[in-house]
Amino acid sequence: MFCTLLWGSAAPFIKWGYDLFSISQTGDILVFAGVRFLLAGLLVILAGSLLQGKLLTAGKAVMTPVLTLAFFQTFGQYFLYYLGVSQASGVDSAVITGTGAFISLLMAVYVFRYEKMTANKALGCLTGFAGILVMNASALTQAGGSLMGEGLILTSQVFSAISAAFIKKFTRTHDAVLLSGWQFACGGLALMLSGLAMGGSMPGASAAGWAVVLYLAFVSAAAYTLWGLLLKEYPLSRVGIFNCIIPVAGVFWSAALLHETGQAFAPSTLAAMALVAIGVWLVNRPETPDKRSENQTCGS
Repeated sequence: MFCTLLWGSAAPFIKWGYDLFSISQTGDILVFAGVRFLLAGLLVILAGSLLQGKLLTAGKAVMTPVLTLAFFQTFGQYFLYYLGVSQASGVDSAVITGTGAFISLLMAVYVFRYEKMTANKALGCLTGFAGILVMNASALTQAGGSLMGEGLILTSQVFSAISAAFIKKFTRTHDAVLLSGWQFACGGLALMLSGLAMGGSMPGASAAGWAVVLYLAFVSAAAYTLWGLLLKEYPLSRVGIFNCIIPVAGVFWSAALLHETGQAFAPSTLAAMALVAIGVWLVNRPETPDKRSENQTCGS
């Protein structure tokens, strides 16, 4: 809950940061994202080193996991996400991010074979996606409307789901905190360099703007590190389904920070939130003893 409440605030804070830094070009967006994640990585490495009483260094043995996660979890996911957020509302961004829970479930079942699909899980996935379609129904029917922003955010959730599955795999043999810190640092540096190569900068620097960047760095450092520890200990579907809290939190963060109260409390938004909530309930709904034991056998 703590992690997803933090993530729910990310989209409106990112859009707020765009305004504070007067960011509009792609290069500026990527520099902004890169600085955030580079700072997040340094925060995790520093905090982890202090707590463990030793410097968390990335040796040769962990470079493959670090670079894999840096590509899927930070560079690929947030390259798409930040560009998408710049073209979508804070409410839409938060709701679409909620699909990550269902995409993670599909990845865990059909790609990485961590667990088995059940009727409840399948129905929950369909219900969750129905919520996304309801949320974006107006964009599908409006003349001249564009789904580019929403499409980029949805694609970013595929990268997020792949990274979650890799986190579960890599944390079996490597320190979750070390992986989190170094993949953020590498992925953030790649994003920042990409933005700089495109002529980007952070033009409207201000104290308020840097406060937003530091808050976003904290969101990543705290939430993803804890998430990695959870994925190490629990089934991916059981942890990942809590991503559905993100759109609920994000709607109200957007209403408070971006004054998107009209959209936050519109019938389509409330219906989408209800469908996502039903999807969460279905995935977590108790199964019959036979199905539950079959699932546990498959998961082990």
